[in-house]
Amino acid sequence: MGIRYRAEQIVLAVMAATGIVVVPADLLGWLDELAPGGTLPKVTLLILSTVTLFLFLEFDRLRVLDNVNLQLSKLDIDGIARDLRQEHYGGVVQVHRRFPEERFTHLLGEADREICVLQTWIPNLHRFDSELERAVTERRARVRVLLLHPASPVARLRDEALRTVRDPAMEEDVRAGVERCLSILESLHRALREEDRERLQVRVYNSLPSIAVYKTDDHYLVSSFLHGRLAIDSTQLEIRGGDTVMGREIQQELDTLWRIGRDVDLRDWRGSVGTINL
Repeated sequence: MGIRYRAEQIVLAVMAATGIVVVPADLLGWLDELAPGGTLPKVTLLILSTVTLFLFLEFDRLRVLDNVNLQLSKLDIDGIARDLRQEHYGGVVQVHRRFPEERFTHLLGEADREICVLQTWIPNLHRFDSELERAVTERRARVRVLLLHPASPVARLRDEALRTVRDPAMEEDVRAGVERCLSILESLHRALREEDRERLQVRVYNSLPSIAVYKTDDHYLVSSFLHGRLAIDSTQLEIRGGDTVMGREIQQELDTLWRIGRDVDLRDWRGSVGTINL
C-alpha cells in the first residue's frame, strides 16, 4: 500500500509541475513552435494541470477517505444491525397500531416451515384461510392453531372484559367466535388432500392466555388482551428471530399453551371438543 501511494504522489507531482510549466511556455510562444495553431491542446493541458494540482493538494484527504472505505468494507453491517436489534430491542423490528393483515398475508405467502396462531378466537381467520391452505399444500408447511375451549370459564371472563367498556350493541361472543373458527378450520381440513391433513393441527386450551400470537417461520406478531378491545385491534409488536430475547419468550409461551391444549379432530370438531374434559 505504501509503494502504491508513493507512486501516485510522484505521478501527481510530475503532472502538476508539467501543468505549471505550460503557462510560461505558452506566454513565450514555445507551445506554438511545438504545435502551431494548437489552441485546443493548450486549453486541455491547462484544464488537466489545474485538476491535477487540486488532486495533489487534496491527496492526503483522499487517502483518509480511502482508509475509511477500507475499514467500512471490513464491517459486517447486517451482522451489526442484527446484534443491535437483539441487544436493544429484543428482536422487535416494528410496532403496528393494529393487526397488519396485508403484512401477515405476505408473511404467510413466504412461510415454508411453520405457521402457528395462538388466540382466544381468530376474528379475521376467514381473510387468510386460503393462504393457510396454500402453505400446507404448496410449501408443505406445518400449521398449528391454538384456540380457547368454547366452554372454558375464561371465555366468559373474556366476554365480560370486552363488555365492560363497550356499547352492548358491540358485544362479542367469544364462544360463538371460537366455534366459527373451528367450523372454518374443519372446512379447510376437508379441502386438503388426505396426505396433507396431518400438517394442519388444532388444539383447544383451558387456561388464561397472556398474549395473542401469529407466527410465520421466525416472524411473530404479538399483542395483548386489553379490556374492551379485540387483540387484533390492539398494538402489535412485530418480532423477527426465534433466537432473540422476545422471540424466545414468545416461543416458550406458544410451547406451553400447546402442551396444555388438547387435540381437536377436525373431521368432527363438535364431537371432539365435547369429549374434552375441562
